[in-house]
Amino acid sequence: MTAHDLSTSGQLPEAQLPITVREGLDFGLDGDIPRHWFGGDPFKTRFFDAMSTLFPEGERFFIACVRDYKDQIGDPAHKQILLDFARQEAQHSKVHNAFNHRLSRQGVKVDKILANQRRNLFDIARKTLTKGHTLAITAASEHITALMSHTFVENRHHFEDADPRVRAMYVWHAVEEVEHKGVAFDVMQQVAHVGYWLRVWALLMVSIQFPMFVFQILNHMLKVDGFNRWQRWGIWLKGLWWLYKPGGLMGPLLRPYLAWYKPGFHPWDAGAPGEFQTWMQVMQQSGDPIAASDALQPRA
Repeated sequence: MTAHDLSTSGQLPEAQLPITVREGLDFGLDGDIPRHWFGGDPFKTRFFDAMSTLFPEGERFFIACVRDYKDQIGDPAHKQILLDFARQEAQHSKVHNAFNHRLSRQGVKVDKILANQRRNLFDIARKTLTKGHTLAITAASEHITALMSHTFVENRHHFEDADPRVRAMYVWHAVEEVEHKGVAFDVMQQVAHVGYWLRVWALLMVSIQFPMFVFQILNHMLKVDGFNRWQRWGIWLKGLWWLYKPGGLMGPLLRPYLAWYKPGFHPWDAGAPGEFQTWMQVMQQSGDPIAASDALQPRA
């Protein structure tokens, strides 16, 4: 059976990468990380900081939506896939919560952001939408994070100026997002039997809401940093050009993003970047996520 053959018995296809749960990693997040850790650039820094504030509740939501279907999966090996997916996501929440504590100390209203995220996902989405809808949202969100992970790792030159500790956190997160990128999708297709149009609706919704939330939080962070309105205008113009210019951060995401809308799409149609093997080899040898991340950076 290939990575995305249809199953009629509540079984999940095999992934192209094993899901490895890596616990207790030390990223040095309690060290002297600069406020604007991405080359001194406030937009680049706060773009990733804003995403970090959304991850803990988002990961918890993903776990809950996939677990809705665990009793419909009989094979113990496939149940283990769901368990490993949940454990990876839980580790992501734990590490980003630790990073978010730094942001709180800077004056960022992390608790308010988390409360808003919790209300949107659990008090509204989980209580008003069907389980199929929320699972489709989960799979669509995992598509976004996986294609970002692919692109960020493959286009490593974009992150040369980032603090090695924070960069290591995001590279580790990226590797694991790719490792489990097919899990929610397979449950959606093979177990929940979500149709094509619901799948399309889910990605369209996520494509609007996710950047909207990120940009709202980013603007709040720039205010916390003390930038006035005119300074923020300049930061935004420069930052949006960095994101969306030809050859910018987001350009390579367009083609893999659109692939979702093909009726026969599966996340493993695109394999894992070759750089992942380098990261995994160094990680296995050293046990140091910072060294593994640094191994991917361009040599001087």
